[in-house]
Amino acid sequence: MARLSKNHYVNNKKFLETLIAYKELVAKHKAEDKQKPQIPNYVGECLILIANRLASKPNFSGYSFKDEMVSDGIEDCIKYLDNFDPLKGTNPFAYFTQFIWNAFIRRIQKEKKQLYIKMKNLEHSYSQEDIENISRDKARPKMTENYNDYITQWEMNKAKK
Repeated sequence: MARLSKNHYVNNKKFLETLIAYKELVAKHKAEDKQKPQIPNYVGECLILIANRLASKPNFSGYSFKDEMVSDGIEDCIKYLDNFDPLKGTNPFAYFTQFIWNAFIRRIQKEKKQLYIKMKNLEHSYSQEDIENISRDKARPKMTENYNDYITQWEMNKAKK
């Protein structure tokens, strides 16, 4: 796929035209009682480009689970591809970017919840004696402090909701 410029890496006009042609093909196949056609390669390439570029933005770039975020975003776009209505909006780039953004946020929330669960389990797995020994160790107090801070912050945010 030929890239445009650094700022315009997806040709929105071609993306829209490809989606319109695909929607027409889907409608034709449905009318003829045929199997749904494959999503055009250009649409898939655009979704991958959008997801990867969004994942490289500063608000998402530092996460270790970036691949999962990208996968979730692409999966959501494919799942709801048929919901795009060119009569309501002519900017598929913005439409699918929002889907990917929301998928990223959901993945971050899931991962933070899993981290909380891991930390809470770790906290319960130690006896009071273990905690005191860890606290006396010069290298460990900062780690236990970070765990406690994370757990406290998570529980405060949960209580607010």
